[in-house]
Amino acid sequence: MTKASPTEIERRFLDELRRARRSGRRVPDFFIVGHAKCGTTAMHEMLSAHPQIYFPANKETQFLARDPGDRVASVKRRPTTRPLTLDAYLSLFDAAGEDRRAGEASTGYLRTPAAAERIAALSPDARIVAMFRDPASFLRSFHLQLLQVEIETERDFARAIELEADRRRGSHVPRDCPWPQALYYSEHVRYVEQLRQYHELFGRDNVLVLIYDDFRRENERVVGQVQRFLGIDDSLALERSEANPTVRVRSHRAEQLLEAVSVGRGPVSRAAKRLLKTAVPERRRRGALATVRRQIVSAAPPPDEALMAELRRRYKPHVTALSEYLQRDLVGLWGYRDVE
Repeated sequence: MTKASPTEIERRFLDELRRARRSGRRVPDFFIVGHAKCGTTAMHEMLSAHPQIYFPANKETQFLARDPGDRVASVKRRPTTRPLTLDAYLSLFDAAGEDRRAGEASTGYLRTPAAAERIAALSPDARIVAMFRDPASFLRSFHLQLLQVEIETERDFARAIELEADRRRGSHVPRDCPWPQALYYSEHVRYVEQLRQYHELFGRDNVLVLIYDDFRRENERVVGQVQRFLGIDDSLALERSEANPTVRVRSHRAEQLLEAVSVGRGPVSRAAKRLLKTAVPERRRRGALATVRRQIVSAAPPPDEALMAELRRRYKPHVTALSEYLQRDLVGLWGYRDVE
C-alpha cells in the first residue's frame, strides 16, 4: 500500500473537519489564537468566569495545530492529556449547550500555518481573537517558558537564538523534543503573515486584534471590547487575572522529578503517585505540588539589554510591517523608533 503524502493526509483531515461540522456536533464559536506570553492565559481565565462563555477544562488542546499524522508518534515521545482524535476533541464541547458561546484557546493556532484553514473547515463563522506582543520581549519570555516545559535545553537565550539555523538542519535539537519547530524562534514573529491568513479566511470583521500592552494597561476596556465582539453581556465585570507569569527554572532535575510524580511517569513515580492519592486528599495534594513548584522556579532575571537591542534591530521590519498593516504606531509603542 502506498503511504499517503503529507498533502493527502491534510486534505483528508480538512474533509473530516467539514463532515464533523455538517454532522451537527457542537463546535467552538470562537478561538483565542494569540502567542504564548501575550496575555492569552489571563484572557482565557477572565472569560471563563462569564456565565455566557464555555471553555473546556483542558486549555491549550493544540488539536488543530498538530500534524494529523504525528499525533500518536508525539504521544509515544511524551504522555499527554490532549485530545488525539477529532471525536475526542469535539467531545470537549458537548457540555457547552446552545446558550453559551463555546471557545478554545491554543497558542499554536497563530504560529501554525495550517491552523487557520483547519479552524475555517470546522467552524467557518468563528470569531477570532488574536493577541500580539513586542517581538523581542515575547521571544525572551517564550524562551524561558520553553525551558520550563523542557522543550528547550539551551539556557543562554542568545545562544538559543543562534542555534536556529543548525536546528533547522536537525542539529542541536534536544533529545526527545516533542516540538522542534518551537525552536525556530524567528518563525514566531512573522505577525503580518500570521494575521493575514485569518483575515483572508474569516474577514476582518470576525478577527479582533489585541495588543498585549493595551490588555495590561487598560484591562477593563479591552475585556469589555472582547465581550462585545463575542456578543455576550459586557456589563458583567470580570476579575482581572495575572496568570502565567514569566519564570525561570532553578533546577531542571527537580522540575523533572515533580513532573514525573505529577503525571505518574515511570514505575517508581507511579507507585509514589498511588501512595499520595491514597494518603492525601486531592485538594491538599494539588496544594503541596504547587508549593514545591514555587520553590523550584523564580522570577525571570533582568533582560540582557545588548541582546534585546540586537533583537529589536533584527525584528524591526516585522514591527514596521504590522504597524502599517494595522494602521497603528506599534513602532513607537514598542520602542523601535530609534532602532537603526
